[in-house]
Amino acid sequence: MSDRKYVGEVTNYFGKIGVAAIKLSDTLRVGNKIYIEGKTTSFEQEVTSMQVDRKPIEQATAGQEIAIKVIERVREKDKVYLIS
Repeated sequence: MSDRKYVGEVTNYFGKIGVAAIKLSDTLRVGNKIYIEGKTTSFEQEVTSMQVDRKPIEQATAGQEIAIKVIERVREKDKVYLIS
């Protein structure tokens, strides 16, 4: 696997709409590839859209809590990595 950099942690998952809330510890942009890993979670995907307070944004920085659409179920405390 390519280089991975820790960028945040899943704080919530909304199953009906397939959206993960992620508390960021680093910058993340739409178009970035991420890898989400946990006890039973392991997949990579592209960030296709991102929201803060239900408003679409292109980039988020450390300390923000964002919502992104995920292609698989994620769980609280899953780690999110940026793939370079």
